[in-house]
Formats: sequence, C-alpha cells, structure tokens
Amino acid sequence: MERSEELFRQACEMMPGGVSSPVRAYRSVGMTPRFIERAKGSHIYDVDGHDYIDYIGSWGPMMLGHAREEVVDAICQAVYRGTSYGAPTEGEVTLCEMIIDAVPSVEMVRLVNSGTEAVMSAIRAARGYTGRDYIVKFEGCYHGHADGLLVKAGSGLMTQNVPDSAGVPEAYASKTLTAVYNDLESVEHLFKLYGDQIGALIVEPVAANMGVVLPKPGFLEGLRKITEDYGTVLIFDEVITGFRLGYSGAQGKYNVIPDMTTMGKIIGGGMPLAAYGGKREIMEMVAPVGPVYQAGTLSGNPTAVAAGIATLDILKKHPEIYAYAEHQAEKLEKTFRACIENQDLDCVCNRAGSLLSLFFTKGPVENYHDAASSDLEAFKQYFSSMLSDGIYIAPSQFEALFVSGVHSDEDIEKTVAAIKRALMK
Repeated sequence: MERSEELFRQACEMMPGGVSSPVRAYRSVGMTPRFIERAKGSHIYDVDGHDYIDYIGSWGPMMLGHAREEVVDAICQAVYRGTSYGAPTEGEVTLCEMIIDAVPSVEMVRLVNSGTEAVMSAIRAARGYTGRDYIVKFEGCYHGHADGLLVKAGSGLMTQNVPDSAGVPEAYASKTLTAVYNDLESVEHLFKLYGDQIGALIVEPVAANMGVVLPKPGFLEGLRKITEDYGTVLIFDEVITGFRLGYSGAQGKYNVIPDMTTMGKIIGGGMPLAAYGGKREIMEMVAPVGPVYQAGTLSGNPTAVAAGIATLDILKKHPEIYAYAEHQAEKLEKTFRACIENQDLDCVCNRAGSLLSLFFTKGPVENYHDAASSDLEAFKQYFSSMLSDGIYIAPSQFEALFVSGVHSDEDIEKTVAAIKRALMK
C-alpha cells in the first residue's frame, strides 16, 4: 500500500479528491484507493504488486476482459495510422453499421465520446423533435453529469449523499421531473399534469446506478404505452446494459423498443467512445441535417472506433460469451443467496444477466428508496474483507458487479470463498 498511499497524497494536492471521477476516491469506505498499474483478462494489478480478481471492469466496458489480444491489435494498428484526424473515416461507417444492425431502435446513429455526452445530446434531439422542454427521469437512475440530469441521480451521488449538484441553475433543473422506478402510477401522475410539455422520458431499462434493480413485469411496456399516448420520446439509457445483457441490449432482452437509445462502455472496447441513435426522423433533427446542434473534435476517434469494431465483432461471432458470463454471475448469486438464507442476513441479491448487486437491506430492492435504506457500515466491512481477499469490487453500495466472459472457474471459486468469509457473522 505504500506506493498507492504516496501517489494518492500527491494526487490530492493536484486533483479534487485525488481522482478523476468521484467514486474512485474510496471515501465511502474510508480507505485509500489502489493505484492500478496494469490489467490482463479478469485480473487487475496495483502499483504495490497486489493481484485482484476484477469485478469493476472499468465500470462495465471490459466484457471481453482486459487487454484482449484482438482489441489491442486493432488499437495498435489504428495508432500507427494516426491517433486523430478530425475527419470522416471508414471505421465510423463500419461501427455505425454494426450498431444499427444490433440495436432494434436505432435507424441512424451519431458517435460521441462519453455516456454523458450521448445522453445530453439525445435529450437535446428529443426536445428539438417534439418542441417541448420538460423531461422525465427516475429517482436513482444516473445518466451522466449534464446539468438537467443531476436531480435524484444515483451512482456516485448516492455514495456521497449528495442529492443534487451545486452549480446547477434552479431554472434548468426545474425542467426535469422525477418519477419512481418500477412505479407506473408515479409516471402517469406526471403525464396527467405536464403531458403535453414532456419532450422525453429517459430510463435505464435495468437500473444499475443505484445498484442493480430489475424492471418489474410490465414496467417497461407501460412506459412505452404512456409515451406513445402523449407523443413523448422514450429514451433507453443503455450505456451499461447495451451489448452486455445480450448483443441487442436490454431492449432486445425485454422486447420493448424505445424511440432513442444511448450507448457507451462496451461499444468502445475500453476506449472513450459512446453513441446515441434512434428513429430516422428524430436523428435527422441533428446538425448538419437539422437544427439541433451537437459536435465534437474527437467524436468518432479512429483509435476508439477500431477498439469498438473489434469488440463488437467478437461478441457478434461468439454469442456464447453472454451465456458463459451469465452462468458465472449466477454462481455468485447463488452464493449470496445461500449466505443470506443460512445466516438470516438482512441482505438481498439482485441479478440481471452478468450484472449483480448485494444490498445490505432486508429487501426487496425495487427502487431508489429501497436501495437507499441499505446499511452502509455493513457494506464498508464487506468491501474491506473482499478487497483484503483479492477481490476488486466497486467501493460503493450503489454499483454493480460486472462479470466478464473471461472470469474463470478458479476466479469464481476464489470469489465464492471470499464472499463466505466476508458475510460470516
């Protein structure tokens, strides 16, 4: 820990909290973050020489594990041709074709650099298309750090107990209406009051930023009907679920097709890349075709695009990766459930495919309020035990475990043993 502690001390002098993104700071668990030196497959290694089984996976992108040979080769070949052109490339066309082929809702797509940028741009396009100002989001769903979306957001904001962000004008936030996840009545109430003014409703089809919370049967279908009835654009934020719950994402899994979709993480293969897309008539509102302006110097960066193409190509050709990752995640779920039952713990485990979360609350966990009732001190103790056993999980109760297609049986066996030790009374 000596090297990580020294680096963190230096970083705190130069960077807010010593990190480039808040949850990495380990503040909620009262520890010093591990500074990572390298990663390979399902393992990650810190600067002090510790080897961890990684269930963060760069917060979701590493479905194929770290430093996958085909992806690394694609990146290297792209780098030798030049790291950035600020001009159209054939790779962009190829990647966009792959996204359109895979995601049912997408007829046109625009490449950007981050999930935040994708969501911000999709909402702007939806507002431009409908001519309406209001949007609806759900408590505990995190859609990036754009001003109008930092209202009852999840992820790092829940971890730090910051309900809203300073610096967001009240007039801007007032255009965001919040509903309760898995509660259609709360949605219907908002639409009865503001329906003809609501341009977009955005939702994580499987919530993963207050921990993993699955949609109840009929919830997504209900959102589709309400938004159709009011002429509102339905946006699925699939930055996490896209190309993870299956090659067609959550919308393919649940067979509910939104008007627009935001994507990130896996589509960049670990590089900074994201996208938003949807119906042609909505996307044709975006400049230079339409009046909704959105641009980016590094959008469609050739190195990131090369990584994305290589990653999606592997996933398309090898759908068994999804079945394998889900099978490995199911083993962890069974261990959590057995520990909860055998020791009568006030915990609940939620899983969707290769995503899962253990909540330190009696459950069920179906919305933000349920997740927020978790015992954070109990999570802190669990986290410390897991980390000391070489299991690298998110330092927050309100994040997911990301199981990849390369977590081996040996990895799972070691993790199962660590879980049992961490949850023993």
